[in-house]
Amino acid sequence: MNSKKINKVLIANRGEIAVRVIKTLRRLHIASVAVFADNDANALHRRMADEACPLGSGTLKDTYLNVRKIIDAALDAGADAIHPGYGFLSESPELVEACEANNLIFIGPDAQSMRMMGNKIEARKMAIQYGIPVTFGMMGGQDEIFQVADTLPYPVLIKAAAGGGGKGMHIVWEKENLKQEMERASREAEKYFGDGTVFIEQYIESPRHIEVQVLADHFGNVIHLHERECTIQRRYQKIIEESPSPTLTEEKRQQICETAVKLCKAIGYRNAGTVEFLVDKNLNFYFLEMNTRIQVEHPVTEMRTGIDIVEEQIRIARGKEMGWTQEVIQPQGHAIELRIYAEDPANGFLPTPGKVTAYHEPQVRGARVDSSIDGNCSISEAYDPMIAKLSCHGKNRQSAIETALHALKEFIIQGLTTNKAYLWEVIKNEDFIENKIDTSFCATHQETLIQALEESRNAQNVNDIVVAFLMYDFCKKQVEQLPKNVWEEIGYWRYHMQLTVDVEGKKIPVSINAAEAGKIMGTVGEMPFSVEFIQYQHNQLKIMLNGRTEIVYCSVNDEQRTIVNFHGLNFTCFRTDQLNDTMDYACKESVNDKSRLVSPMPGKVVKINVKEGNEVNEGMIMMVVEAMKMENNIVAAGKAKVKRVFVEEGQMVDNKMQLIELE
Repeated sequence: MNSKKINKVLIANRGEIAVRVIKTLRRLHIASVAVFADNDANALHRRMADEACPLGSGTLKDTYLNVRKIIDAALDAGADAIHPGYGFLSESPELVEACEANNLIFIGPDAQSMRMMGNKIEARKMAIQYGIPVTFGMMGGQDEIFQVADTLPYPVLIKAAAGGGGKGMHIVWEKENLKQEMERASREAEKYFGDGTVFIEQYIESPRHIEVQVLADHFGNVIHLHERECTIQRRYQKIIEESPSPTLTEEKRQQICETAVKLCKAIGYRNAGTVEFLVDKNLNFYFLEMNTRIQVEHPVTEMRTGIDIVEEQIRIARGKEMGWTQEVIQPQGHAIELRIYAEDPANGFLPTPGKVTAYHEPQVRGARVDSSIDGNCSISEAYDPMIAKLSCHGKNRQSAIETALHALKEFIIQGLTTNKAYLWEVIKNEDFIENKIDTSFCATHQETLIQALEESRNAQNVNDIVVAFLMYDFCKKQVEQLPKNVWEEIGYWRYHMQLTVDVEGKKIPVSINAAEAGKIMGTVGEMPFSVEFIQYQHNQLKIMLNGRTEIVYCSVNDEQRTIVNFHGLNFTCFRTDQLNDTMDYACKESVNDKSRLVSPMPGKVVKINVKEGNEVNEGMIMMVVEAMKMENNIVAAGKAKVKRVFVEEGQMVDNKMQLIELE
């Protein structure tokens, strides 16, 4: 096969995989072209690429799944090739054929291989033909399957023939539920994949999920890059992958990898692919399916082998011989990948789209982050909720887990709920560490994991969280805009100040006894504290708290609540006396008596909401007095009329000066 030149590649994808492909293209000095829907106009992959082509608005079928638009974008940009990433059109024979018709190189397998292995029914037939072990399965129409319902080896698993990613999969434990579950699975298959065809197979109880990464070129060379274990899943979708498998013996490892290579050689496969297997408790393995694309979890393999799989994909697509042989591949150590999703594990893993208010990737040796974002942004409900992947490498499994725990603690994502803390609890769970797992791990351990997560949160010192929040509340304006008059900005504190901080519903009283530039002293709860400002930049606050250094990350969400990341966990905080138009102040107590209102501490009047003659009701905020950039509300204790306002906005006051008189 003649070698083809590739100078420019269009990535027919979005998110972290598009970013990841761009990084390899940049290293190879190949120009990159991104495509983006209107709601991705500011996405990281668009900003990173050398060029970008708009796909317009509408549904996925109108944008990222529109073959015609993808081809036109590639031609308009003068691209030589298209890389499909994973998901979307990555296993679309139509895109492959459209590339061929327009003299574009498709960086992936041919259309025939996709059709052969992309349909689970056909892939299963192929595996049986070449003597590869499979579980019991049955193909045919729903009526045909219903006729033999009595003879099926329950439990059975219903699958979408054209599906993947756990969509359209249902377990049937007894024949009475077969009909309704098949109809349900068929509806889902039609919705997700445009093909309602389903098939059933024997359900292996307590199975392990093992997959083998393969590479194949146009010269008949097929190699494996060893296996990955993907047993930890939720809703049939992987969330943790690791390599090598802690389950397989060396003998079984060799057998399963050789079986994957055998299948690829039999079907004449080319480019990168993954052959997936189920493994039972006796380590018998059964062919599950083949993914004719790069996988989400490919960084695990890259970390152990040192091979850039995207680079090899490009090399093979150019018609070159692979740069590796089986003999020279010597995987090192252990690698583990954790998928970080915008989802709520305590609420059935439902997606939690929304705004990211602070983002910081861990700088930990042995850790790699593949992310779809690089800072504050919005996570759209229109796409898969995966935000990033954290991959960690160590000399052994325990070392890799320890690195992952360290990196998770330093991985900061604020503004929306993620599964980051949940993943932390999974990989430090005793059963996970001892490899007592199967694909139902998340389901069977859900209550234990959620409880452990709550215990981890309760174990944090809430008083320290309060003090960190107060220092941020003070310093955030000071660091964002340097004051002209430091004395004025700080306020002139000489008197005792009382306030209350709400942390996740817990009301914590605080007494501030003394304050000076960058330092506050007082009592939180019943414990004395001293906190000193050291540094603040990019949402990272460094303080000296009771003689020890603490680094916290803080940001403010749309509800004007402050999110404080303390020791890797996010806590929502606010001062109950602080101005916040979204809060209900009806239950707040007055800081003074009903008629003569004075400031609770020395400060500056920053806002006056009433004037003489106004009627006020209980809880109404009449005035805001600020000291050290802490806003304190002067509220009405009951229904009254404003008789006189004694001060003006911007005026400095002390705790003896009358502010308002009511009648």
